Amino acid sequence: MDELARQLAQLTGNSPIQWLTDPFPEPVTIRLGLKRDDLLHPLVSGNKWRKLKYNLLAARQQGLSTLLTFGGAYSNHLYATAAAGKVFGFNTVGIVRGDELAHKPLNATLSFCQSCGMHLHFVTRLDYQRKDDPAFQLELMQLFRLCYILPEGGTNELAIRGTADLIPELITQLGFAPDYVCCPVGTGGTVAGLAQSAPAETTVLGFMALKLPEPTPNLNWVQLTDYHFGGYAKTKLELLSFIRAFEQKNGILLEQVYTGKMLYGIYDLARTGYFPAGATVVAVHTGGLQGRSGELDA
Repeated sequence: MDELARQLAQLTGNSPIQWLTDPFPEPVTIRLGLKRDDLLHPLVSGNKWRKLKYNLLAARQQGLSTLLTFGGAYSNHLYATAAAGKVFGFNTVGIVRGDELAHKPLNATLSFCQSCGMHLHFVTRLDYQRKDDPAFQLELMQLFRLCYILPEGGTNELAIRGTADLIPELITQLGFAPDYVCCPVGTGGTVAGLAQSAPAETTVLGFMALKLPEPTPNLNWVQLTDYHFGGYAKTKLELLSFIRAFEQKNGILLEQVYTGKMLYGIYDLARTGYFPAGATVVAVHTGGLQGRSGELDA
């Protein structure tokens, strides 16, 4: 086993399940555990770590030393890729949506990426729409030489393989299969992996963090669309108040884009009788705390 594989293997399965006693503003009848993937690594945490794991191994096996990927100015994925590059010895290039940002001070996310050694390449919003176009990717390869390309959000087949590892971990830790496993949904890579590896007795619930025109049919997980609070990265005072109360009760930091919305949804479902009494529910804390709003500390 080479050094990269050894380092990656050491992290696998190291996020604990924290059982939350009376975690919500009012009692509910479920047994709720939080899979603390936010603790996997101080820089590369949560579902982004799981999505990157097998991609990093593939890049190394292909002899590629540079990771190139795409994201907006507040992208958790850019943040995680930059951190992974620094930790595991890869060069990184971030293709950032919005060429107007090149002439403005960097926000905290992009400043962190740059501090990790990521080269930030700003493109027009029109060009950014070509991010999955092989011809555009070839242009980028000619500009930055041979790179391992990761898609926006990090979701590909290897990413799903990484997130699929989570359910066997859970079952090993618990000694049984939980009734429900819950996760927030952005690009869908985490929930796809969970659905792929979940046994028949476990229902996977995906809480949409963005507003969709209508639910996607034929999924082997339950798509919950009522808890996006207006759309991706949008929030409401009701959600912020819930997160503050949860943090005060449990001592666990959340963010308002993904995990906070999911936990609000679990609470709402539990208090309205969605779960059978005594059901074991495990929610995945997917990290992303660099995107936590300062309003939560106000």
